[in-house]
Amino acid sequence: MSEMSPTATPERPADLPAQSPPVDPAETAAATAKSDAPGRLSWWRGDGGEGAKRNLGLLATLVVLVVIGILTRPDLYGNASWVWGNTLTILKLASVVGVVTVGMTFVIIGGGIDLSVGAIVALAGVWATTVATQSYGAGGMIFSALTVGLAVGVVNGLLVSYGRLVPFIATLAMMVAARGLAAEISDKQTQVSNNTFINGIASTELLGIPLLVYILAAVVVAGWVLLNRTTFGRRTVAVGGNPEAARLAGINVRRHTLYLYALSGLCCGIAAVMLTAQATSAQAAMANLYELDAIAAAIIGGTLLSGGRGTIIGSLLGVVIFSTITNLFAINGLSTEAQNMVKGGIIVAAVLIQQVQFRSLTQFLGRNRATTT
Repeated sequence: MSEMSPTATPERPADLPAQSPPVDPAETAAATAKSDAPGRLSWWRGDGGEGAKRNLGLLATLVVLVVIGILTRPDLYGNASWVWGNTLTILKLASVVGVVTVGMTFVIIGGGIDLSVGAIVALAGVWATTVATQSYGAGGMIFSALTVGLAVGVVNGLLVSYGRLVPFIATLAMMVAARGLAAEISDKQTQVSNNTFINGIASTELLGIPLLVYILAAVVVAGWVLLNRTTFGRRTVAVGGNPEAARLAGINVRRHTLYLYALSGLCCGIAAVMLTAQATSAQAAMANLYELDAIAAAIIGGTLLSGGRGTIIGSLLGVVIFSTITNLFAINGLSTEAQNMVKGGIIVAAVLIQQVQFRSLTQFLGRNRATTT
């Protein structure tokens, strides 16, 4: 008979895997512990540790700059009080550009660029120091600077997101227009700030540390929380990394881009108040080339020009490095031209390193995808 016996075992289909042998629980626990060990180090070995490694490299660069200062001017660095005062000078020098760099970092991570930040600072400072604005007191001056910076940032965002202009072109046009408007308002003259509260921002110290440094710290902390602990920060990284994927995920890319440029403009308004307090005046030529300093600091801090990656702490370290270089050249009596050449070399080196890292990552992902396939 062709019928199968009731006690016969049916044949296993060929496409089903063979039954696994019994597993020893002790071996399972050991394997689990072994697999967990690399996971505990993933913050250092994986992508999460890349920012930590880069920041350590920036700290090492600062140490090298300090060593160069000790070797070139041992008479100054041998004085402890001078070292402390010089450190505060470097931080004050970095404070204004540092606030601008925080906004610039968000824009670059989001896949954009803002060449108008220096002009926005100048326009906000000039607007805040007009006679009409100063008649409203310190509150009116601060409100004016913040409002002007925010408004210009919104215009940039509208041009880029809804006007479909290339960020480079839109912000370049705004840079020229804002400088021209600042010159028109001030009649190409320096406007003196007569408000003692505004002027006192630059000279006030708390616990021996200038108030400008506290303002920088507050902006950096707020930027770090916004980028790393909020949905806004995650959306910024997503928009900069892949705008189309972010759109398909439900993110309003245009509106978020508008928010990024508005945030950059707000940071410029804060920086305008700080710079006006330092100079006790404002003019159309103030904050010259701040856009280049902010972009350079963000780049050497690890922010990708193509967007999708960056850290606030790295950008802050980049600002401090450039301020330290400026201070180092000043105490050694070297020219500004040589300083600019060194800065340019650092920027080129940082971009080249980013390209090599990105190319290596792309090749690794390609090999991993081919192996998986």
